[in-house]
Amino acid sequence: MSLSWPWALLALLVVPLLLAVRWWLNRRRKRSAITVSSVALIRAAVPGRTAWRRRIPVYLFLAGLLALAGAVARPQASVAVPANNTTILLAIDVSGSMCNTDIAPNRLAVAVDAARGFIEEQEGDTRIGLVAFSGIAGLLVAPTTDKQPLLDAIDTLKTARGTAIGQAILASVDAISEINPDVAATGVDLGDTAPAGPGTDYEADTIVVLTDGSNTTGVDPVTAAEEAAARRLRVYTIGFGTTEPQQLVCTADQVTGDSPFGGRQFNGGSNGGGFNGGGFGGRGAREIDEEALTQVADLTGGRYFKAEDAEQLTDVLADLPSEFGLTKQNVEISVWFLLAGLLLTASGAGLSLWWNRGPAPRRP
Repeated sequence: MSLSWPWALLALLVVPLLLAVRWWLNRRRKRSAITVSSVALIRAAVPGRTAWRRRIPVYLFLAGLLALAGAVARPQASVAVPANNTTILLAIDVSGSMCNTDIAPNRLAVAVDAARGFIEEQEGDTRIGLVAFSGIAGLLVAPTTDKQPLLDAIDTLKTARGTAIGQAILASVDAISEINPDVAATGVDLGDTAPAGPGTDYEADTIVVLTDGSNTTGVDPVTAAEEAAARRLRVYTIGFGTTEPQQLVCTADQVTGDSPFGGRQFNGGSNGGGFNGGGFGGRGAREIDEEALTQVADLTGGRYFKAEDAEQLTDVLADLPSEFGLTKQNVEISVWFLLAGLLLTASGAGLSLWWNRGPAPRRP
């Protein structure tokens, strides 16, 4: 909890001041006390009150004053609130292995359909950007609230050689830095800035990486994740595909002219994963690098998800907003201190009047 006006805590001095006044009045009362020969006369004249009845109203009143003084300082609490102006960078793998038919009709077609549904479901002021990556990574659509350019770009995704997961993360960071002044671009030296960790107040902006392979070129994904973590950006990773890859089949509109498919439908063997150089990658390129994807997510405060069919991928993307739909913000809570103070002081005053009321007059 923080205070907007910490100097206002000087108002708390009113409590010890009142206690000092009460002590001084009690001393004067003792000095001016009248000597009475019979204690029984005093007990008969003054209605009996136990010690706790004398103290409770005072304690309640003083506690109320403390709460009111705290309200003057305008306390703020860091709470999780809905992030209605967040930015989501969706980075989609378009390496050649996305033509794998282990998920019919192929991974790319299913990923496109799931991404379309994800974009269409977003509401409010959420901005979405689109990054595509194979051997290189590029920003296709800058973060926007206009869904149509995103849907149009999704439909034009084409496969190519390589899998540059780390470069996709860096491209996403740079896209966020263009619209969020609190996020530095990847080329900016942050000095000794501590990376994000437990208890970190992350930015509302988030990166989602969907891939079916492992990094084959460019910067290492963990190194890129460190850059994102230093900028308090969370990265959620999705490993898409089964452990039993099938034939590679992509239609002409799913491949680029410089891809191994030559711009036409290709029926390959059962090799999966990205492409490396002029041919298929080795074992490391064919399999999802779950260890690296998990490390990227953990390092940045995100989560890793595994999706082995169209339904699982749709569910993962549908549930993602609940993961990063909240962000920490400082919310003023002085009204609660004010209400508590008024309730306590009123209770103290009310109990004091109730317990000190005189006996009801007798009827003649």
